Amino acid sequence: MQYFVTAIGTESGKTLISAILTEALKADYWKPIQAGEPGDTERVQELVSNPITKFHPETHRLKLPASPHAAAKYEHKAIALDDFILPETSNDVIVEGAGGVLVPLNDHDFVIDIAKELNCEVVLVANLYLGSINHTLLTVDYLKRNNIPVKGIIFNGEGNEESERIIEKHSGYKVLLRLPKLSLVNQNIIQYWADELMLNWYA
Repeated sequence: MQYFVTAIGTESGKTLISAILTEALKADYWKPIQAGEPGDTERVQELVSNPITKFHPETHRLKLPASPHAAAKYEHKAIALDDFILPETSNDVIVEGAGGVLVPLNDHDFVIDIAKELNCEVVLVANLYLGSINHTLLTVDYLKRNNIPVKGIIFNGEGNEESERIIEKHSGYKVLLRLPKLSLVNQNIIQYWADELMLNWYA
């Protein structure tokens, strides 16, 4: 299986969640597009401790911390959907997206189109803030209208019981994990939350 980690926006915690998923499933990790430094692949490598995971190089590694289409244009490059080919592996793969669902790759395609092209099941990351219900349910609506399979949703950061309840009700998605705001992130913390995630993964 390959799972595509996307979110309701930038800075929602995709890299942290990707590290937890990678550790939980002892899966390989692949970030198809990196825009800006430091790279997320290096950060996940620091946090994952199992000996099975392999880290695959980015298809596009861009310097400018911007939307992929803009970062590529800055370097006089172009991104095409058929650039993206799953790494050769017999293992599950955690594929980390860039930004949210409708971040553009070019004038025609969006980040979520990588998930569709590669037949990935989506894990949606939602952080909770004023306005996040709207952003989350708009993302859910897009995923449903486009028949994109979703494994479940992960709430990341400071909790909000009422926001979580209404998102769960209207999305119908299984809550895979409620990750609180972490003051410390290291391999031991990632392993703890990986174990917590597995309690819900096959339930």
